[in-house]
Amino acid sequence: MKLPLWIAVILALCTVPIARAMTDVDSVRIWRAPDHTRLVFDLSAPAQHKLFTLDNPSRIVIDLKDTRLKASLSNLQIDKTPIKKVRSAPRNGKDLRVVLDLTAQIQPKSFLLKKHGDKNDRLVVDLFDRRKVKEKTVPKAVSQAQKQRDIIIAIDAGHGGEDPGALGPKIGKRRLREKDVVLAISKQLATLINAEKGYRAELIRTGDYYIGLRKRRNLAREKRADLFVSIHADAFKNPKARGASVFALSRRGATSETARFLAQKENEADLIGGVGSVSLDDKDAVLRGVLVDLSMTATLGSSLQVGSKVLSNMDSVARLHKQQVEQAGFAVLKSPDVPSILVETGFISNPDEAKKLNSQYYRRNLSKAIFKGIKEHFSAFPPAGTYVAAVQNGSVQVAAVNGGKTGRQAREHIIARGDTLSAIARRYDVSVRDLQKANRLNGSSIKVGQRLKIPAS
Repeated sequence: MKLPLWIAVILALCTVPIARAMTDVDSVRIWRAPDHTRLVFDLSAPAQHKLFTLDNPSRIVIDLKDTRLKASLSNLQIDKTPIKKVRSAPRNGKDLRVVLDLTAQIQPKSFLLKKHGDKNDRLVVDLFDRRKVKEKTVPKAVSQAQKQRDIIIAIDAGHGGEDPGALGPKIGKRRLREKDVVLAISKQLATLINAEKGYRAELIRTGDYYIGLRKRRNLAREKRADLFVSIHADAFKNPKARGASVFALSRRGATSETARFLAQKENEADLIGGVGSVSLDDKDAVLRGVLVDLSMTATLGSSLQVGSKVLSNMDSVARLHKQQVEQAGFAVLKSPDVPSILVETGFISNPDEAKKLNSQYYRRNLSKAIFKGIKEHFSAFPPAGTYVAAVQNGSVQVAAVNGGKTGRQAREHIIARGDTLSAIARRYDVSVRDLQKANRLNGSSIKVGQRLKIPAS
């Protein structure tokens, strides 16, 4: 039986193999973090890949199917990384093989990121350093426990690495990038904190590399931080939006349209960085929920208190977007036991504020205001066992102002919401009567923000 011509043509076409379009590697970027090195391959389309390691000599092989290299590998800054050399060659006529010659043992991890926003498809290869175990001797551990410790402030510069954050106007030859601005502010803030006796700063990000949102808050917990401060300089869809803000976590959702927009934008950063969620696997669902709920209720209260102090002090330097601490569902603030605030130093999308944020003078004054608010909070609520707490309760001998003699430092308490005269008296081991006499109080009436002199116990 003879087939009609049109059927024969269709059958013939079905038997002809369809050539698959090649994927291009348009660029390759590298970042060095304290604990790992990240390679990012920007792709024109998704590509299948396989990664494996080889020994003698140590190297990593990355095979990409139906892919060709259009980028240069010779300009990659591989110094201070475990990579000695990067090589590439076509394979099987249609595939690409990339070989990383190594100088140290690492733990590799690779994953594909789908096209998202203005980011194309990417292949991310992380080379994690082998951890060195540090052991503390018993005498050293004991001496550290007995020492009056510093109040630890974890400072988180938002974004980094392949995530530039919000982009401002072009200043000079390049656009102002949020990741650069907030790292500069964070370093200035850390310098101020470390210069103050009784305080110590811990930078979550010290350079231009990406850290996942959940890892940022987990690093703060590992560092035993008393406060987590995330620094940002975000953008809004309306370029006229302006003003600095302070955010704390909201358990019910955002309190304004701007807060909702910013929270969603920041949380999407994990899609850029390719970081998965973290769960508390060692607890059942009910117990986990109860513990986290109780802890976060207390932590949120402290976050709102310190956020209020920071915001009021920023008012002397920057125009405020809102006069009260806002609340939104920022993932980076969801630490169950570390008070956490997010400081929006201004809108980088606003030309006037972008110019200020690019000024070292403005960034320094902003850092001073943020730290002043932090100090006011911890002067009122010093953590137990810290030097600041010892000074507040009069157990530390310090040099007096008059004549350089040694004596007890004058103490002061700033009234916070919920304070009572009797509770303050118990806290500083003084009588209510002495407290009233020192401050010329006729009764027990006090108000938020009032400063009380604390007499010697």
